[in-house]
Amino acid sequence: MRFVIITGISGAGKSHTIKYMEDLGFFCIDNLPPELIPKFADICKRSADKMDKIALVVDIRGGELLKELLPALDEVNGLGVSYEILFLDAGDEVLIKRYKESRRAHPLAPEGRLIRGIKEERRILENIKGHANHIIDTSNLTPKLLKEQLTQIFVEGKVFDGLIISVTSFGFKYGIPLDCDLVFDVRFLPNPYYIDSMRKLTGKNETVREYVLKYKETQVFLEKLNDMLEFLIPNYIKEGKSQLVIGIGCTGGKHRSVTIADSIYSSLASKGHRVIADHRDIEKDNRGAVK
Repeated sequence: MRFVIITGISGAGKSHTIKYMEDLGFFCIDNLPPELIPKFADICKRSADKMDKIALVVDIRGGELLKELLPALDEVNGLGVSYEILFLDAGDEVLIKRYKESRRAHPLAPEGRLIRGIKEERRILENIKGHANHIIDTSNLTPKLLKEQLTQIFVEGKVFDGLIISVTSFGFKYGIPLDCDLVFDVRFLPNPYYIDSMRKLTGKNETVREYVLKYKETQVFLEKLNDMLEFLIPNYIKEGKSQLVIGIGCTGGKHRSVTIADSIYSSLASKGHRVIADHRDIEKDNRGAVK
């Protein structure tokens, strides 16, 4: 039986997560009091029509009862039922933006400042986060990408090393993404934009990819960059970093940066890293473009 506890910071995506877990075949219960978890686990274990995939959402809405979560999970373990904790997190600025867009009050700051409620919630959940098997930072994840992450963990069974890598292509003319940890400028590479037959294409097109990748400077750059990332990633994981955003920029974000970002994505994915590719500016100023 796979028994998953979903918890985390309010506004980090637990509602989306429980819907996707249902899509993945999990029997889901939202906001179950912790003291009832061992009883429910025992029922599931003894059920004739055995439920083999369970997901329970437990969070700050339970108030003081949340303190009983870890002791309750010790009881679950004592029943011979293995459990996993999935912790959802997001940056403070992202959480504040989400709350303002939804016009909802934070559970710990119904009439006060959002940031105080968020910081207090982080303090309360710190110990639980330390026991989590899986931590997903949803700051840069669309609902689709979140579902892909859940599928990789709970369906494909991929080993989660705690680090999610996002490789983002962008155009410098539109500004550098604010959340990038590493930024690489590939405007030194030959530009397909100046070739009429490729101007309306993007780095997703094979003709453009072949053009960008055929140059020696491209191959040397990719080799050195991949070597550096292979050095940095284990050290980021050791340091406890949960998300790494790599920005690859060219002038408009449609040709060179897309090609290089996809190449880096493929290289990292082939080595077993959890990686997402995103092309921020690929559609800008490109009406009628052909990928």
